Amino acid sequence: MCIRDLILITCALAFSLNLHAQGNAPDNWFNLDKEQDGVHGVSTERAYKELLSNRVGQQVIVAVIDGGVDPHHEDLKDVMWRNPGEVPDNGKDDDGNGYVDDVFGWNFIGGKNGENVHHDTYELTRILKGMEQEFQKKDPKALTGKEKEKYHTYQKYKTDVESARNKANEQVQQFEQILTYIKFTFNMAKEALGDKQITEESVEELDDNEFAMVKAFLKEVLPQLGDFEGGVDDLFELITADLDEALQHEKNKVDYGYNTEFNPRHIVQDDYSNVSQRLYGNNDVKGPDAFHGTHVAGIIAASRQNEIGIKGVADQVKIMAIRAVPDGDERDKDVANAIRYAVDNGASIINMSFGKGYSPREKAVERAIRYAQKKDVLLVHAAGNESSDNDVVLHYPDDQLTVHRCLFCGKVAKNWLEVGALSYENAPDAVAFFSNYGKKNVDVFAPGHEINSTDVDSRYKVASGTSFAAPVVAGVAAVMRSYFPKLTANQVKSIIMRSSVKEDVEVKVPGSDQLVKFEDLSVSGGMVNLYRAIKMAATESGKSNEKSASTRKSRA
Repeated sequence: MCIRDLILITCALAFSLNLHAQGNAPDNWFNLDKEQDGVHGVSTERAYKELLSNRVGQQVIVAVIDGGVDPHHEDLKDVMWRNPGEVPDNGKDDDGNGYVDDVFGWNFIGGKNGENVHHDTYELTRILKGMEQEFQKKDPKALTGKEKEKYHTYQKYKTDVESARNKANEQVQQFEQILTYIKFTFNMAKEALGDKQITEESVEELDDNEFAMVKAFLKEVLPQLGDFEGGVDDLFELITADLDEALQHEKNKVDYGYNTEFNPRHIVQDDYSNVSQRLYGNNDVKGPDAFHGTHVAGIIAASRQNEIGIKGVADQVKIMAIRAVPDGDERDKDVANAIRYAVDNGASIINMSFGKGYSPREKAVERAIRYAQKKDVLLVHAAGNESSDNDVVLHYPDDQLTVHRCLFCGKVAKNWLEVGALSYENAPDAVAFFSNYGKKNVDVFAPGHEINSTDVDSRYKVASGTSFAAPVVAGVAAVMRSYFPKLTANQVKSIIMRSSVKEDVEVKVPGSDQLVKFEDLSVSGGMVNLYRAIKMAATESGKSNEKSASTRKSRA
């Protein structure tokens, strides 16, 4: 093997270790306190100890609209919502809400026969497919006016999808080549080291002639291993786990996401063109891949009493699981129905850790958002992970409302919180490098980098994304609605934003080394903090009670 191959392998290893890099964040950091622990957590532990120890909260329901939640996880089973009106597994709609055996919630991307949608296309692919059907029998030269303009858009979308699919295919080939190199090299390393641990000493002892390449390779990567302790097999598993995951992600783009010929909707057996249809799906809230939603649920409400696993933010929460997000882009119809299901079944907070760049049926989602607003339900949404400015690049769903305008209907949903992600580092690296931001369209920032939470089958895993910052805020909101039940969704949002920690520091704009004031990256300019939010809520609730008492006295 030539030096070029060695370099490729070394680069691949560095890449994979980068992907896998975790363990640097303090344990439970998203619940810690800046003053006491030195990291910008949301001060959960401090709040319970200093402010809530003598208070009794009431139970609140938080709906998690996601790709699935494992309801039997050891750290979640005691905090899962159970439909009080439903008898499990009797095949009947006992409570008459239209959904049979919806014990833990509902699955809007499953079929009556128990099948589930796992992968789906991206929304742009679906739009392109519809345009292909429209233009395939038309002569482009005969088009006039708006048809010609739409045809140009169709050509652009076609180029975008084909380009993205080709790029993903190239990534697949590159990852496969890298994995081939790594497997070859690690076979040689296994021959050289056997079951010995990989240390500077054991590597230095290798024969310079027989194992020159392996020796050079391991000496190159040893500094990247940090506190790694193990042998060749351990390191191989560490590296290939992330590379295999990255490879599968790119394969899914090729096979499903950007594939105009793929359409799994037949599994659901609904009339997809009818956005007002609501009664479809099944009761399998876990589905084929529940990591993402299970991780989100744990951040919000993993049991704080069982002394195992992790501690969620909120201690008086029941998690309602609603499956509506496949591996691919969620569909507007399913999102709208998921919101309505959550509202109708008692959720006071809905976490939505998903998003996309196109929304052809956004009005259906907007109507559901208005419905939630009318019913006093708070919606918490992840800002996205493209290191982009949400004031410039559209990111759906959002709080911009265009339907059913009236004298008392605003253009912006007041019950909506858009959340960016913080890292555990201080300035200038306080904002997670992947997080979206926006002075107008991102409300607050919360911990979202290297968050340890629940994984399927009673496992635990570290993951990063605004997907995991949103549930931190949903958890904070749940604590507030639990201990201050008279607060409206709008008031909870207002307090969370006003009580957020503002620091006069410069931070890197995500995706670059450009420095800006932290306050310029969001509406509030702050970091969510439960301790401060509770103090503000207590003060304002006290003033409200005094005012009410004064009013009653004057009337008397």
